[in-house]
Amino acid sequence: MPTSPALPVILLLSGSLRAGSVNEAVLRTAEAVAHEGAAVDAVRYEGLADLPHFNPDDDAEPLPAPVAALREAIAGAAALLVCAPEYAGTLPGSFKNLLDWTVGGTEISDKPVAWVNAAAPGRGGGAEATLRTVLGYTGAAVVDAACVRIPVDRGTVGADGTVADPAVRARLAELLALLAGAARETP
Repeated sequence: MPTSPALPVILLLSGSLRAGSVNEAVLRTAEAVAHEGAAVDAVRYEGLADLPHFNPDDDAEPLPAPVAALREAIAGAAALLVCAPEYAGTLPGSFKNLLDWTVGGTEISDKPVAWVNAAAPGRGGGAEATLRTVLGYTGAAVVDAACVRIPVDRGTVGADGTVADPAVRARLAELLALLAGAARETP
């Protein structure tokens, strides 16, 4: 009996460590939308708090276990979707630390990457600019059409940690489809 081809995996990277984070809720929602019938498998990375502080001296084999797990997750994904808050005009230090650990590897190189800015209008631009700059150093293939602003108010996050708004869910399904399409076009 023929087997169906595996669905492309989109790794969901939250830039927040905060319990109840809207950014995490957006990614939980993307994961739920994918499991509701999108033609992708969305998987949330949950090791942000476990990563050691970046030190170039430690960016060698054997890598610290959390770093090796991060790089393995990225290598196994067809594409990446980021949702990170803005702190003090840029990315949170913990998420910048995650990105620093990817610069020395090649896992992100040429991999389709996009982000969702869930901040209120007029906010989050500094995080987006920093993200674009750092992703440039990693060689990521930024999918501009999938880099969007979907403002999400904390009050719209349900008890299950997801956003029930059909418009938000539909937009996330579109982003996942765009990333899956870009992944299929990547050699």
